[in-house]
Amino acid sequence: MNQQATAARSSFYLAMRVLPKDQREAMFSVYRFCRAVDDVADEPEYGSPEQRLNELERWRGDIAAMFAGEALPGLADLDCAARRYGLRRDDFEAVIDGVEMDAERNIRAPDWATLDLYCDRVASAVGRLSVRIFGVGAQSGEALAFHLGRALQLTNILRDIDEDAAVGRLYLPYETLAAARVSVDPMRAVKDPKLAIACDEVVRRARRHFEQAEPILASAPRAAARAPRLMATAYRSLLDNMEARGFEPPRERAKPSRLRILGALIAYGVL
Repeated sequence: MNQQATAARSSFYLAMRVLPKDQREAMFSVYRFCRAVDDVADEPEYGSPEQRLNELERWRGDIAAMFAGEALPGLADLDCAARRYGLRRDDFEAVIDGVEMDAERNIRAPDWATLDLYCDRVASAVGRLSVRIFGVGAQSGEALAFHLGRALQLTNILRDIDEDAAVGRLYLPYETLAAARVSVDPMRAVKDPKLAIACDEVVRRARRHFEQAEPILASAPRAAARAPRLMATAYRSLLDNMEARGFEPPRERAKPSRLRILGALIAYGVL
């Protein structure tokens, strides 16, 4: 899934603005890595699945070289961030593994276990890199990355149903589609009024992850919680707006509440 949609970029850039310069630069280096790897699964220039997989293998080699002390010039900023904040090779490789799930074939109605693995790789792994830069404690940071990463990614999936179907992908889990008697064919699924029923459990799970992330954010140092709090506020309001609008076709693309984001900025002393 292309995670660089306008709403996602806007929320990310807003959250990054509240960080001190060194943390902000480190986060942008991680963002550039994620975007470059994500593009392998989505951009036409990479052609066939074999070409995409070869490009991802090249990225694995580049990350391995970076952690062996032989970073390529183009990864100098990422290498600096990894050294300064103790970022882990496993988390970078998990992001690549997640994109590989998209690059091998179009994902269509994965079971819940596969979808959770996908969310862990493309979202929670990014969270595990991010919390180290934010300065959240190790144990709390792992838990925050687990829950908030999944909450954000499930919200992305719900937001991008139509866009994903247009390129042959359907991330809604097989179990919810089957229970609602909705086809696993992406273009048939998005036209089915019963799709709203299939979305209900995805909404509930996203909400549970937001709720479990909340006490972790509340107990984290104020400065460390600023950026993830803003991301959580933006995406939780997006989820609220989508649920209020409903998932029956035709669907208008929902946006997060500017008022709620402004309230979070004021609450954290940013404005």
